[in-house]
Amino acid sequence: MEETQASQQPEQQPKAAETGGETQGVESVLDAAAVDASGVSAALADAEAKVAALQEEFLRAKAETENMRRRAAEDVQKAHKFAIESFAEHLLPVIDSLEAALAHNTDDLDKVKEGIQLTLRQLTAALEKGRVVAINPVGEKFDPHRHQAISMVPAEQEPNTVVAVLQKGFLIADRVLRPALVTVAQGK
Repeated sequence: MEETQASQQPEQQPKAAETGGETQGVESVLDAAAVDASGVSAALADAEAKVAALQEEFLRAKAETENMRRRAAEDVQKAHKFAIESFAEHLLPVIDSLEAALAHNTDDLDKVKEGIQLTLRQLTAALEKGRVVAINPVGEKFDPHRHQAISMVPAEQEPNTVVAVLQKGFLIADRVLRPALVTVAQGK
């Protein structure tokens, strides 16, 4: 039996030597894996920090965009609300003139007529400052976008030419506010 034990011992020693080498190899692999794991966890921590920073930047940018949108909406609302302010300021002298005319008692029709003419000039100037312009198309070619024909009359002018204006039309910034009521020359 001693022989069998002796013969088995040398076989076990190489196995022990191989196991010892394998243990060292496994330990070195585990050490390398631990180093890699710590590197991976450091990289993961860096990535998480970058994600958190980017999320913070995104939230700030989103909040800034919402604030800009809200401010723009408020500006538009104020512009709509106070757009007529300048126009109204130009009309105030006309109101003052009309009130002064009503307060003044006179029987002189020439003075009343002169006052009405001055007030009309003030009103026309106020409208022009508000970019409201009268259309007086006598002699012009009939334009259905700016004129409304009431009738056609025989005339010496070319056919479809405005002969008379029954009621002035008005433009506001090149847009028809009210078309002019006109009579148009009939074809010969």
